[in-house]
Amino acid sequence: MMQLKEILSKKGGQPVTVPTTATVADAIRAMTEHKVGSVMIPNADGSPAGIFTERDVLNLCAEGRTDFAKMSIRPCMTCDMTTGKPSETVSEVLAIMTAKRFRHMPVVDDDGKLIGVVSIGDLVKAKLEETAQEAQALREYITT
Repeated sequence: MMQLKEILSKKGGQPVTVPTTATVADAIRAMTEHKVGSVMIPNADGSPAGIFTERDVLNLCAEGRTDFAKMSIRPCMTCDMTTGKPSETVSEVLAIMTAKRFRHMPVVDDDGKLIGVVSIGDLVKAKLEETAQEAQALREYITT
C-alpha cells in the first residue's frame, strides 16, 4: 500500500504557500504560476493556518465579491482542514476526501508542520500505478 510520504517524495518540492498577509489576488497568482489548484497559508511556526482553493475563488465570484486585489486572504481561507500524516495510505486518504468532498489535503509531520499537499489527482494517479503493478504481478504469477 502506497503512503502519502511516497507521493510527496515523487512530487518533490515544497507546497505552494502565501503569507497570512496576502490578498486573494496574490493567492490566485500563486496558483496560476505554479499550476496548482490550492495554496496553503502557514502560521509562523510552519503549521497550516488555512488553505485557499479554486473552489473558494468560485464561491467568492458567485457571491459577487471580486475585488481580489483588496481582499485579505484570512477571512476567505478554510481554517477547518482535515490534514494527513505521511504514513497514511492512498486508499485511506481517498476515502476521506470522497466522504468529506474536498480535493486537496495538507500533509503534516508529527510536530504539525506542513510538509506537502496531496490532490485527488495525485492519489488517483498513485492508485492507478498500484493497480497496474498488481495486475502485472498476477500475470507473472499465472504464467509461471
